[in-house]
Amino acid sequence: MSLNVLRASIRTGGANPLRRASQLHRSAFRSNFNRNFSTPPPPAPEAAKSATGLYLGFGAVAAGGLAYYLLATDGGKATASTAKSGVQAVKVKANFVPTKEDYIKVYNRIADILDVDDYDDGSYGPVLVRLAWHASGTYDKDSKTGGSNYATMRFHPESQHGANAGLNVARDVMEKVKQEFPWISYGDLWTLGGVAAIQEMAGPHIPWRPGRIDGFAAQATPDGRLPDATQGADHLRHIFYRMGFNDQEIVALSGAHALGRCHSSRSGFEGPWTFAPTTLTNDFFKLLFEETWVWKKWSGPKQLEDKKTRSLMMLPTDYVLVQDKSFKKWAKAYADSQDLFFKDFSDVLSRLFELGVPTEQFVSPEPWTMPKVEEQQPVKND
Repeated sequence: MSLNVLRASIRTGGANPLRRASQLHRSAFRSNFNRNFSTPPPPAPEAAKSATGLYLGFGAVAAGGLAYYLLATDGGKATASTAKSGVQAVKVKANFVPTKEDYIKVYNRIADILDVDDYDDGSYGPVLVRLAWHASGTYDKDSKTGGSNYATMRFHPESQHGANAGLNVARDVMEKVKQEFPWISYGDLWTLGGVAAIQEMAGPHIPWRPGRIDGFAAQATPDGRLPDATQGADHLRHIFYRMGFNDQEIVALSGAHALGRCHSSRSGFEGPWTFAPTTLTNDFFKLLFEETWVWKKWSGPKQLEDKKTRSLMMLPTDYVLVQDKSFKKWAKAYADSQDLFFKDFSDVLSRLFELGVPTEQFVSPEPWTMPKVEEQQPVKND
């Protein structure tokens, strides 16, 4: 039986999601688990004294289709981003204009490589969601910097920020897809990877559209823009309000912690949030209310564990969702209704993935619905 069929059965199965999760054809559970807005086009960074200014473009405008602006350098001392863009432009067929069907091929290739035997719980899915999330969650609505538009996690020091520890794994996985589809920008590739991972892990459809461009190292964001898991409610509001989100949206986005696990070698924390870390459900919220959570006695940073099995974890920023009155209202609503969680999560995640992208760059006035693999008619791959 295929994994997609099994995932489909989870969405329509019995009332107990923890029992349903046990039906997944996955690696055995292990005791140690882990875990709008716009920016202006990038100014051309100054090269060495003898080089001319550079501008990297991959923009999009649509009138029944789309066009990409692919610009190369005049000088020989370009940034790494510009060099990659030049290689990309050479590989692209003359006058090639990607269609939705071309992006579906990229989606399908990502779906093909999600399941592996030698990575967490047998899936790259959760770490691809984290890559898309962290590439987008650096947005600042006041300075209009950060977000998914420039894919600046390719550059030092952003790639080395503590919150991005371990995401080299996801970037390397996506690089293999990039080699097969050199015409797609990194920002589009990474966010599409997050969409494919969510949808193929039994989650809802996440509206998405292409149009992000690859920027320069100069557009890399400073450290400290992503959530610090050791903090409380005030910190969460500071981080998410800066992006333009409200309390309800903070809680909905937190539901992504139904997926994946933390690694003590990366974040310092250890363990999964749920018993089915490769399937998106509302279990994260249900467990927050149904389990008794106690502080874990260990040498690592402060985190909670479930009193019953000692195999699950919650971060301080997770537990605050049931302590803060405003957050708790929404966490309880999502614990009570997976349909409501899926609806709100789909809406806010789609908007998260578009942070920092000027509206005029998008190839479509409205986001697309990318079909899940199981929903598709056979698609020819070139």
